Amino acid sequence: MKIVIGEGSCGIAAGAQKVYDALAPLLNGTDINLGITGCIGMCFLEPIVDLYDKGLLLKRLVKVTPEQAGVIAEAVKANDLTALKALEITDEDKGFLDKQTRIALRHCGVIDPEDLDDYLAADGYKALEKVLTAMTPEDVIEEIKTSGLAGRGGAGFPTWFKWNAARNAAGDEKYLICNADEGDPGAFMDRAVIESDPHQLIEGMLIAAYAIGAKEAFVYVRAEYPLAIVRLEKAIKDATAKGYLGNNILGTDFSCRLRIKAGAGAFVCGEETALIESLEGSRGMPRLKPPFPAEKGYENKPSNINNVETFANVSWIILNGGQAFAAMGTETSKGTKVFALTGKIKRGGLVEIPMGLTLRDVIFDIGGGIRGGKRFKAVQLGGPSGGCIPEALLDTVIDYKALSATGAIMGSGGMVVMDETTCMVNMARFFLDFTTKESCGKCVHCRIGTKRMFEILTRITEGEGRPGDIELLEELCEAIRSGALCGLGQTAPNPVLTTIKYFRDEYEAHINEKRCPAGECAALRTYVINKDACKGCTLCAKKCPVSAISGEVKQPHAIDAAKCIKCGQCKTVCRFGAVEVR
Repeated sequence: MKIVIGEGSCGIAAGAQKVYDALAPLLNGTDINLGITGCIGMCFLEPIVDLYDKGLLLKRLVKVTPEQAGVIAEAVKANDLTALKALEITDEDKGFLDKQTRIALRHCGVIDPEDLDDYLAADGYKALEKVLTAMTPEDVIEEIKTSGLAGRGGAGFPTWFKWNAARNAAGDEKYLICNADEGDPGAFMDRAVIESDPHQLIEGMLIAAYAIGAKEAFVYVRAEYPLAIVRLEKAIKDATAKGYLGNNILGTDFSCRLRIKAGAGAFVCGEETALIESLEGSRGMPRLKPPFPAEKGYENKPSNINNVETFANVSWIILNGGQAFAAMGTETSKGTKVFALTGKIKRGGLVEIPMGLTLRDVIFDIGGGIRGGKRFKAVQLGGPSGGCIPEALLDTVIDYKALSATGAIMGSGGMVVMDETTCMVNMARFFLDFTTKESCGKCVHCRIGTKRMFEILTRITEGEGRPGDIELLEELCEAIRSGALCGLGQTAPNPVLTTIKYFRDEYEAHINEKRCPAGECAALRTYVINKDACKGCTLCAKKCPVSAISGEVKQPHAIDAAKCIKCGQCKTVCRFGAVEVR
């Protein structure tokens, strides 16, 4: 028997390490093994404890607390698991994984990310061995071309084309770079892959390095991912000791060294040329293109950059063939895509699905729909560079072309779900606040334009909107999109343009009626007590921090609008639904 605890960042944050520490002494002197794994993707159920026997999963226990460690230990020792029934995952929640197709995440939450032998037992490094002993670099690039693998960092550019351009570039000194600078709010796909399956990233990078002719590779990962960095460092050390990294890999003429660069966390460094500037020790600011990195990249040498998820698909493609990968997805978007499902969703976490499913499939079938019985309103896809897709477009197919047609983008895979209580004007403001602060300031359109848009959106949400503001925002959006130097500025208007396109009535209500339909904007919010519903229990009056509520016991109460600070405490504590927001 083996007990495995999910110790990705999500699991540890939920208390997984405390569960491990509580279980460990209870299993001393037994033949029961206690181990760890990464994130299985079911972040909404953490901490997760899996029970295995002879390699087969017997039970999955969810939302486990340290206090329940004794019950688990006794049940396992007695080989009677009936006492664990209350902790088992429900059939409904099992559907979260059952409806997925996992390639990039196939080992996540299954193997021990700190144990190379676990990875080898799951066919780890067999793809690298196949490449080095039976394939030429051209063969590798052709297999990737056959697969249709597109870059999973956002743009969806054909991976084989970038590899081929770097291979054919003049010069013997070439570099391979992994972009793990995941900066979108609500996105954590790359972090989870590195934390849960670091060797898969290394193997994919080695195959790419062999294909383009690089002898040195870098993983540029943000310093805010300490666990990912620790596990990747160990994986590099272990792979080097076993001959999978370094000189004469697996006894061949191919050599490659892999290093980690911890970035400071600038969103603009997700743009490849800004990343290269940072990697070289300069401030992360984008370069003019052309020349492209394939011609002049790191240290002005030919370089190739892909993100974590792109590399995580490579070994599977080599072992199973490009045709097998291309058989999944749509005509224009092949394979699977990983999404970080967050926001007002019942079942949030990591999701990997074949391209071609719809947004409805992901949000309602896999994610379980909206929390608290609220109504779905929109989903922000692609982070600050993406756009808001409304309920009317829920049946949009997930592929690069279809999503672009809505005004959003696939992006790296952040999927933030919003319900009826979300103000779309304030949501656009939130993303503009982010991009304004993250702009490197190199070009005027982005540095000044995003600031002006943020100021206008702030005025609107504070009840100071003016006629013509919507048209001014649209004008600014087009100017910034056409004039910005890099992808940050070029896509920064997307949240504004899509919210105006699909939720123009909310903008108009804010400006013309000084009203927030969602009741989220505090400056436009008025709390009143419905006298017919009020029972006079006095609880709201007792909880009001500024004594703005008055009334006799068992008589309808009233709120003094002049005193009210709009904190919402009265609405929160009212048991009769008498407090309304207007």
